[in-house]
Formats: sequence, structure tokens, C-alpha cells
Amino acid sequence: MTPSETTATAPVRPESQKLVLDRYDERITYYWKASQYNKRSYKGTRYLLIALGAVVTLISSLASASFIKGGLAVAFAVLTPTLAAGMAIVSGVSQAFQWGAAWSDMVIAATRLERERDRIAVTPPEQLDAVKEMALLDDLVLAETQGFFQRLFGSGGSAKSEATTA
Repeated sequence: MTPSETTATAPVRPESQKLVLDRYDERITYYWKASQYNKRSYKGTRYLLIALGAVVTLISSLASASFIKGGLAVAFAVLTPTLAAGMAIVSGVSQAFQWGAAWSDMVIAATRLERERDRIAVTPPEQLDAVKEMALLDDLVLAETQGFFQRLFGSGGSAKSEATTA
């Protein structure tokens, strides 16, 4: 075999192109769904923190009012730190799961994958290297996954260095 025979790409059948496009579509669907979940979670915790903050302020103000006496004063005295603790819990969960950053990353990943899928869709099947395209998809997904775990846990390897050396 000559070197040119080993580096030449095998002709791609339309079924191979469809397989590549289907895999892209699966990943794109996953990232858009995940982005919607992260968006809802991010916005939900932000709204909850705003509401809890307002209620804590209101109740603590009412608790210090001179016209609040008896059982209601005790209830307000107990409710104020309880709601403040709830705020701390919601804030901690929000920070731990990084829903805002995950939402952004998922949208960016889905958009990148859509760009690649569109490129493949307009490429004539005979000019497409299906193996290379599948590897590119895997590298894009792996890089995003490593970036996610790096951000969330501070581990997961270096997405950029491994993706560029592969």
C-alpha cells in the first residue's frame, strides 16, 4: 500500500451521512432539553431567593413592631431565622449546581453542534468522512462534559488540551 492509499478516505454512502446527522440530532436535542431544565432551575432559585429575602425583611420588621405581642411575636421570632436559613439553603443549592453557568454552556454546546450538523448536511456524501465526523462529534461532547465537571468539581481533566491533541 502506498501512503496515499492509507490516507484516502473511503467513499461515504448516504446512509453514513444520515447516521452522522442522526447522532448530531440526538446530542442537540439532549443539550437543548438540558439547557431548558437549567434555565428553569436557575430562574426558579433566583425568584425564590428574592421572595424569601423580601419575606424575611417584612417578618423581621413586623417582629420588632410594638403592636405585635403574644403568640404572634413568638411566631415571627421563630419564623425570621427559619426563613433566613431557607434562603441560605436555596442559595447553597443554587451555587452547588451552577444552573446559570450550565444553562449557558448547554446553549453554547447545542449551537456549536447545530453549526457542525448544518455543515455536514450540506456536504455531498462523497466528500464526507463519516469516521472523522463522528470523532469530531465525540470530541465536542467530551470537551463540553469535561468543562462542566471542571467548573462543577474542579476536576475532569483539561478539555482544551486533550481535544486539541487528539
